[in-house]
Amino acid sequence: MLTCWPALWIEESPMDRVKVLCTLRFTEEQLDKLRAVSPRLAVEQVTCHNDEEVAQALDETVEVLYTSARYVNFPLEVAPNLRWVQFHSAGVDRVIGTPLWESDIAFTTTSGIHATPIAEYVFASILAFNRRIPRMLHDQRRHEWPKGRWDLFAGPELRGQTMGIVGYGSIGREVGRLARAFGMRVLATKRRVEERRDTDYELPATGDREGTVPDQIFPPSRLKEMLALSDFVVIAVPLTPETEGLIGEEELRAMKPNAYLVNVARGRIVVEAALIRALQEGWIAGAGLDVFEREPLPLDSPLWDLENVILSPHVAGFTIHYDERATDLFAENLRRYLAGEPLLNLVDKERGY
Repeated sequence: MLTCWPALWIEESPMDRVKVLCTLRFTEEQLDKLRAVSPRLAVEQVTCHNDEEVAQALDETVEVLYTSARYVNFPLEVAPNLRWVQFHSAGVDRVIGTPLWESDIAFTTTSGIHATPIAEYVFASILAFNRRIPRMLHDQRRHEWPKGRWDLFAGPELRGQTMGIVGYGSIGREVGRLARAFGMRVLATKRRVEERRDTDYELPATGDREGTVPDQIFPPSRLKEMLALSDFVVIAVPLTPETEGLIGEEELRAMKPNAYLVNVARGRIVVEAALIRALQEGWIAGAGLDVFEREPLPLDSPLWDLENVILSPHVAGFTIHYDERATDLFAENLRRYLAGEPLLNLVDKERGY
């Protein structure tokens, strides 16, 4: 969102230096891109792998920190002049409850840079399930040309089916755009239905900034109504106290028996025990899961062996372009910070994202 936190900006001399500490491994070219924003920036990099290393790298001169949301449980006294933290991820659920979260330090995220790979993952999973790709690979490994091919592989097309998107942020909007390209009906839930326009960071030619793609947008209170209408359901909301356990038995039973659920958000948004029952007992047809309540997924989880599940080890957002896009976003936010302009993807701590 493009909301500016007043505490971020005070008048400074043009010669005042702003120390920026990056604790992730950017290339020298990427660091130079950050330095090129302004001669006022003193950009340093110390690659860290845990909270303790981040605490050791910080000092009283650091004003801006770029780091992982996994490495923020450090005492604030090690960085008394820290005013802004840019995270390397979209989610900040790991930060909630830490001293940093309770402070007046501003947070921004990389929300928006993941939209393309995650939306592509969503459709890879949906198409694999809908076109019976796992069965094809099974037959290929067995060198088997199956009998009854029509009955095995003549499934419904995506065209004309309904996509239900739970959470219409940057990822949900790109999923919606692609769903429309497949000729699907698009439904979505959104916390504030009346605010269709998205002001968060968005890659060029992606997403649905004006919010015109969905045929209908539902408030959270009407989630089950949307689920009952959807052939495919994509979970794309952030994990907050409000969304934890959002999809439980009641919601799964509200879905169509032919429905396919894709979770690319956080595992704890879906009640896993209820989901396993739903998959085993046929409440829904299948699920594509990239995230789980516990990660790594325990070896004894029934999800490993369910034939109607396509799972992956939390990799939907992986792309070779990740760091480059993250650098571009951070560079723009550094420019805005120095100019006193609203930062992109500023976290609202009351909402939890």
